[in-house]
Amino acid sequence: MKPVATNVRSLYTVSMTRGIFIAGNESALSRAVETEAVNRVEHFAAAFIPNRLAGASASPMNTAQTEKARLPLDWNPGSPISARTLVLAAENRLEKIDDAILICAPPSIRCSAAELPLADVEIMINDHIKGWFFLVKELAAVFRSRSRGTLALVYSDTGTAARDEASDLLGPSSLASFRAFTQSLLASAHVEPYITLGFSGSNAGNEAGFASFLFKHIDEGNKRSSGKLHKYGKFRLFERLV
Repeated sequence: MKPVATNVRSLYTVSMTRGIFIAGNESALSRAVETEAVNRVEHFAAAFIPNRLAGASASPMNTAQTEKARLPLDWNPGSPISARTLVLAAENRLEKIDDAILICAPPSIRCSAAELPLADVEIMINDHIKGWFFLVKELAAVFRSRSRGTLALVYSDTGTAARDEASDLLGPSSLASFRAFTQSLLASAHVEPYITLGFSGSNAGNEAGFASFLFKHIDEGNKRSSGKLHKYGKFRLFERLV
């Protein structure tokens, strides 16, 4: 028997009929988003930016359930050809992309300006700035051709360095670019047939709550919410809509 259609998608849909695609750099936030995805589908596609920076630390560990559900895809963010190949690969693995969740949580590079590694500058620009433009272009083309889909842009605001700690010279710049890009996409969302949502969170350590919050809005699939920026704070009182 086919399920009765509703305006709100089921929270615990375990099927391949809903295609969830997640992209970004590996972080506590991306792990939390993956965990929420597992509650909704049997499999989801994911592509993560390789951490090629000098002194890169190990990424958080996955649960066995998440590892089993993830369909990993390769992505070279600095290549427009790779972005197109990535989206095609995600469509092939999922049959279609319904929800594309792009997570910007750039790594930190804390050092003085004089000691800034030139190779890291190139990597941050290619992987954490240019890559988002290439990927959104391909996803937008797919959603526009289908006249449906949800593009969710997610970022976590970074804090300032302590007085005795070196400043993060590149992470905030990459985040600022993504934030500005998100604002531009939200401003033009009313002319697109698909849904564009923005999410920001400043509460480090409660990534699970942030992931649940953003999926709650994505699950609703409400076209009237397109173009909105949803902000997640430390307390429910401070969750607000812009």
